[in-house]
Amino acid sequence: MRASAFVYPWDVNGDPEAAGRVAALGVRQATLASAYHSTRALTPRHPRHRIVTAEHAAVLYPTGDRWSGRELRPYAAGDWAPGDAFGEAASALAVAGLEVHTWVVLAHNSRLGAEHPGTSVVNAYGDRYPWAPCLAQPATRAYLVDLAAEAAVRPGALGTELESLGWYGLQHLHAHDKTAGVALGDAGQYLMSLCFCPVCKQGYGEQGLDADALAAAVRGALEPLWRGAADDEGWPGVEKLLGETTAAATRAWRDTTARTLQEDAVAAVRAAAPDGFRVLLHADPVTYHVGANPGVDPAHILTVADGVVVPCAGGPGLLTPFADHATDGTVLAANFTVVSGMGGSPATLAADAARARELGATELRLYHAGLASDEDLATVREALGAIG
Repeated sequence: MRASAFVYPWDVNGDPEAAGRVAALGVRQATLASAYHSTRALTPRHPRHRIVTAEHAAVLYPTGDRWSGRELRPYAAGDWAPGDAFGEAASALAVAGLEVHTWVVLAHNSRLGAEHPGTSVVNAYGDRYPWAPCLAQPATRAYLVDLAAEAAVRPGALGTELESLGWYGLQHLHAHDKTAGVALGDAGQYLMSLCFCPVCKQGYGEQGLDADALAAAVRGALEPLWRGAADDEGWPGVEKLLGETTAAATRAWRDTTARTLQEDAVAAVRAAAPDGFRVLLHADPVTYHVGANPGVDPAHILTVADGVVVPCAGGPGLLTPFADHATDGTVLAANFTVVSGMGGSPATLAADAARARELGATELRLYHAGLASDEDLATVREALGAIG
């Protein structure tokens, strides 16, 4: 199976052995970050540093003229990825014999929310989520579409993988996070992720809902959960808490908003890209799910993009709904964490990949070549050799 390893530019730049080390794993491709959210990352083999602190969401290349005079625009990286960090790393990876595809994080940007508060998702209690841009707002949508096109189509890249091209919600890997004290379950997470900004309020109205009454209903539905009555029933739990008609109306608004953004972003990438450029989305087959792998309708998204990257840390079961709608040319990439310290299991990669292939996977994604220990990388190299 074709395999690709995720990499940051700071894993490669300044380390003359990094690109060759990635290639030696047995992968054919490097999926290299060109636009990424804030993070604190370990670089266990770099000759100049061990910790990289990316202080805010940024593009890792010089931006173009399209942003001139616009209020919403991407932020340049600081000293963690100066200049054309992506281009420098991409060149080194290509010299090592790897195909380079861009890794673009879109609707996940805490600095955007901090500097432009009105762009953020607002929950039923009036709390803003500064890390989560609201997809329904016209200016935010235009920003995300143009960012997708620019960050995806970098010189030398043969394709792209678009992360967070959909709704973000309550769940967020945040510094010193203290939100796990109450188990909200799938339904509670959905209710806490509903947006009540002015644009979304109007959108609910178009679905026949009174937005203020809906917010009150959401708060009421959440009350038992705050007292410890966790829900784990998925969408039936949402219907039970809100009522089937109301729940369906919220989902209709959100699903349509995300779907049209995905269509517009992929179209913009294709318009900017050369022939043969592959466009994949990080995706979950349950449309109401939110986050880095946002929910999509498998039947629809596989008519829009060339394929999907599917999270398989909990097993490859999420591949099946996509495989049911795949054609001969569809890319179904099973994404496995191979960093033991982050809950990954490189020792089971060969078996996991075999099971993923049985469920329709055509490729593998390995998260993450720069973060893994030497021992993890050696195990991955052995597993890929066995897979062939």
